[in-house]
Amino acid sequence: MRRRVPRSLVAFTALCFVLLHLPVLVLAVFSLNRSRYSVQWTGFTLEWYRRLLERPDILAALRVSLTVGAVSTLVSTVLGTMIALALARHRFRGRTLLEGLLYLPIVTPEIVVGISLLLLFATLHMALGIPTIVVAHVAFSVSFVTVVVRARLEGMDRALEEAALTLGADEVATFRRVTLPLLWPGILAGALLAFTMSIDDFVITFFVSGPGSTTLPVLIYSMARRTIEPTINAVSTVLVVVTTVLIFFFDRLTRGREPTEGAL
Repeated sequence: MRRRVPRSLVAFTALCFVLLHLPVLVLAVFSLNRSRYSVQWTGFTLEWYRRLLERPDILAALRVSLTVGAVSTLVSTVLGTMIALALARHRFRGRTLLEGLLYLPIVTPEIVVGISLLLLFATLHMALGIPTIVVAHVAFSVSFVTVVVRARLEGMDRALEEAALTLGADEVATFRRVTLPLLWPGILAGALLAFTMSIDDFVITFFVSGPGSTTLPVLIYSMARRTIEPTINAVSTVLVVVTTVLIFFFDRLTRGREPTEGAL
């Protein structure tokens, strides 16, 4: 028999959700406001979304964000999957140390990561630009991909792979026809998480970006420093919606069917 949830707990939870999402809701509402000053509601309009397509600086920043996100996601997904396979399936010297280092980018404050990467690039005499942003995003995304993929690996039934080997398949065929299909939802979930974090990152990107490599979050920050114009509300709302959709798909993949289901 299910126990009824206390109404006070439901009310408190609802209040927390309202407080968390109210600023985003206000941002979305005022992105549809006809007023140029976003201080009072004067009518509904989609004009500010249309003007986004007329802003070359916003379109250029969007291209940079998508380029950096795609490249860093691809690299971090491949590296993270390989690291997860190594940690989950093999025992080697230094494994414990590697596991500890794996969580270091996750718990380290972003401003510390940004400054340390900036010092590294300066020491190596690397010009700041899209390549340095990609390296920085890969540096913090690999750990998250590894954690997600490894969690998927830990839930997989090794008996399926052993059965394939027993029936005559070699290790490559077993990985391609058994392991990879079972692992694919975890890999895709890790890739979505990496892409979401790359698109949404500001602090680290702010330190390692250079002329001509401004991403969308950095551009929004520079626009907000000058004046709060309606296009800022519109582009911020678009960024929130895209991030929310990606997180939704990530959540659906991580809550997907069990790895062993349908494998036989």
